[in-house]
Amino acid sequence: MKKPFLLAILLATGAAPAALTQGQAPPAPAAGAVPNTDSHYQLGPDSFPRDGVAKGEVRGPYTLPSEAYPGTQHTYWVYVPAQYDATKPASLMIFNDGQAFKNMDGDLRAPNVLDNLIDRREIPVMLAVFINPGRRPDQPEPTPQEWGDRTTNRPTEYNSLDDKYARVIVDELLPALRKDFNISKDPEQRGIGGASSGAIAAFTVAWERPNEFHRVLSIVGSFVNLRGGDAYAGIVRKSEKKPLRIFLQDGRNDNRGRGRDESTPYDERRDWFLQNVRLMQALTEKGYDVNYTWGIGRHGQKQGGAILPDMMRWLWRDQPVSTDPTDAVERSFNTPKDKK
Repeated sequence: MKKPFLLAILLATGAAPAALTQGQAPPAPAAGAVPNTDSHYQLGPDSFPRDGVAKGEVRGPYTLPSEAYPGTQHTYWVYVPAQYDATKPASLMIFNDGQAFKNMDGDLRAPNVLDNLIDRREIPVMLAVFINPGRRPDQPEPTPQEWGDRTTNRPTEYNSLDDKYARVIVDELLPALRKDFNISKDPEQRGIGGASSGAIAAFTVAWERPNEFHRVLSIVGSFVNLRGGDAYAGIVRKSEKKPLRIFLQDGRNDNRGRGRDESTPYDERRDWFLQNVRLMQALTEKGYDVNYTWGIGRHGQKQGGAILPDMMRWLWRDQPVSTDPTDAVERSFNTPKDKK
């Protein structure tokens, strides 16, 4: 099996992590030697409001009681594009760690991205759900500053390789959404994504329920041994291919297997970048529709936010189009539904 093209370049140039080429730990960087590599990534124009672009509405918060995790509840918001027409089934995109993806002062600003791409017909008209990790009523709601790893059910829901969180999304959230919205039943018109643990959770939902979700967006995904997530590369190789499309993003300075203390012995099962590359290799070898990009950043959303518009364009690139040069509708902006 040939090495994926990008990996072959890395190996040829010596730029690949040592753990990839020798099975050994990469050397610890000298103290103070690593600059703030995240500073190289800035949001582009599609992450900001643009003149003349109709703004969708973010509705909520709503509360979703959970039977999959008894005693917990999930808070969520629904993005409704200005072009939404209740007489037509809409596509659907779900974002885990919803408070971060909908934060209009943060690194992702997904509502702006959706507004701009839908306006130009670069993605289909879609509803989006921003869903927070589950919590007990006595626990605090996650915030853009505190995502809930120490205060909510996030570690259990997002990092476990089982079907419980898939049950939250498919068996609890989707029925609640269908009460108010016309959502496509076609899994090709449904995607799910997230960052860090929210990314592996998105992959797990699609992996467990490929009859419901076909598109996965992963930013600095935690495919590491928090709760066995580093097993996914092997699982993918041993399993029958599923109809998934996946976009992976990670950075070479993502958590590199030593934790917060560089004197800690290297553990490749806790090397975020290595495990993302391993998963990409497994998906590629199995013939999945997979795209990926490896930046220079740390564990965060700086690069992922900067390229979120491109990730969404690629994931939804095959929506129906008209090539009729006289089709004035196809060649125009996607105007809002006339609300009467």
